[in-house]
Amino acid sequence: MNKNFVIENIKDFHLAHVLECGQCFHFSRVDTGLNEGEYEYDIVAMGRVLHIKEEPDTDGVRLILYNTEKWEYDTVWKDYFDLDRDYSVIKSEIIESDPRLEEIILENDGIRILNQDFFETLISFIISQNKQIPQIKQVVRNLSDELGTKFDVTMIDRLDSEFDAFFPTPEQLHNASEEEVRRSKCGFRAPYIKDAAEKVYTGEITMEILSKLDTDEARELLMSIHGVGEKVANCVLLFGLGRREAFPVDVWMKRICEYMYYDGVDTPKYIIEEDARKRFGKYAGYAQQYLFMYGQKHKIGIKR
Repeated sequence: MNKNFVIENIKDFHLAHVLECGQCFHFSRVDTGLNEGEYEYDIVAMGRVLHIKEEPDTDGVRLILYNTEKWEYDTVWKDYFDLDRDYSVIKSEIIESDPRLEEIILENDGIRILNQDFFETLISFIISQNKQIPQIKQVVRNLSDELGTKFDVTMIDRLDSEFDAFFPTPEQLHNASEEEVRRSKCGFRAPYIKDAAEKVYTGEITMEILSKLDTDEARELLMSIHGVGEKVANCVLLFGLGRREAFPVDVWMKRICEYMYYDGVDTPKYIIEEDARKRFGKYAGYAQQYLFMYGQKHKIGIKR
């Protein structure tokens, strides 16, 4: 297959903003020497692989999905990238709730929240505890290489990077020993990964069960997994279950919010989360992403 699918004039979207904002980890930037405003990535997600390029367009950006037919875009990537959602409305609502975020949103105007696989999101954010993004990406890669299903030739030929396997399924992680999981260099998280895989594989915790619960109930159920605290549970809710009102607060987000809203005063995470949900309502998760990227770019919250 050598057919590319092209989408023109997409507004409120930038590949680098979407992929580099800490919400996903199974991707690689592969562009070298491209023109300004052009970005190119390999992505492994939703049981598929994608080589994608962004170019400037007359009224937004142009996306080229290489070796991708319309049916695959319609059934996988359109929803994955959340391309049916009008982000101009979301931005306006957030700015109305807090006008101070207008400049931050303009600076990071291409963020979209991906609609990711629930199980991969759960395991990825268990891995994320006390790790930097490059380390998380490496452990996700290691787990996939060691325990996931290998690509067939048609998948490998689509990519410019060295990815060669999908993220493990609940069954594959359930069947793996804790020692096999540890080979991914996940460290102390290995028993947490095993417990999560066991609960999902046996049907104790599934996307279907979680979808029938309200957000607070779903968070409590996720936190019954060993090693899943409030922050990881909120990340799973936001990035893997479409609960856009979730507002994850880790140490860095805590410092960013203290800088933005509490005059730098030490403030409990639960208060930060409660205040954010009151302030932004159903758009709290989007606001969190804009704040995260703002803090990342300007090194807010980093202890010097």
